[in-house]
Amino acid sequence: MVNERYPHIRFQLERSGTWIHEGLRLDFYMRRLHTQMAQAVMRSLDIYVEAVRPGRLGLYADDEGDWWELDEEAWALTRRNLLERQWPRVLLADADHNPDWFAVEYLGSRRIDDPEWRGSDQEACVLSFWLSTEYLEEQGPARVRELALRLAEPLPWCSGNVGLALQGATILSEATKEVYERCMRYPGLDIPSVRDYSRNIGTRIRGPSWLTFVGPQVLSELGGVEALRARLQSPGTTVEALEGGRAVVTLGEWPEAGDYEKGLLLPAYRELARVLEPWLYEGHQLQHDFPPDELRRWERRFLE
Repeated sequence: MVNERYPHIRFQLERSGTWIHEGLRLDFYMRRLHTQMAQAVMRSLDIYVEAVRPGRLGLYADDEGDWWELDEEAWALTRRNLLERQWPRVLLADADHNPDWFAVEYLGSRRIDDPEWRGSDQEACVLSFWLSTEYLEEQGPARVRELALRLAEPLPWCSGNVGLALQGATILSEATKEVYERCMRYPGLDIPSVRDYSRNIGTRIRGPSWLTFVGPQVLSELGGVEALRARLQSPGTTVEALEGGRAVVTLGEWPEAGDYEKGLLLPAYRELARVLEPWLYEGHQLQHDFPPDELRRWERRFLE
């Protein structure tokens, strides 16, 4: 155990050898053309790199998915791609640890403003940061929460989540019995997919997490910050107003995984899920070892 709030998970997938491990994900979803927010994405990336230590990210994936050293020339290329491409894909990873403790993934959607593309109103750009639980332990939850707010501040996000997750580059394309068993045991462990959400999350919210960022459309429909705050009564839950008619809900001092086998059902997470239910994202594209009925059960794990 890393600590009593979440399990220590380390195992390899048989087919690819990819490591799966617990970690912290910081994900932001934006319904805006990349060209309109390229500088904001770059600023958020710079904040992350400074926080985790310059040089921590040592690898990048090219357009073919091959990995290369993230040297000065590669960093310059990454920045050009972010600032000049219409819909860049950026994937950076930690070169110092196996499994990767730190990573960045960004996917700029090309369909947001395409009226001829069915479902363009549900497309989103997605920016995702990884932190290790070791980093969380070293820095403490208050500093990690502060970092999350700093990363969010430049971005025109519609929603966002910061919480525990099962990390692994191919986790969703190689879902195994081990992954399934853990995500069904620990309700606070997410299994996110940048590509999945970029296609159809729109302005919806991807379920409750330690920090849940609520954008202006959903917050307005909820009746505003005070109305949201009045509906959340669990000890330790706070609602903070942010600029642009947005808010962040924090569920306690630390992120928690819960544990069905021990009766740890995360009541604060369940309360927030009930409040946000009309706006929650469902329809994950996990079509591998997760039977449809069990996938539905996982999606609604805080509601049933």
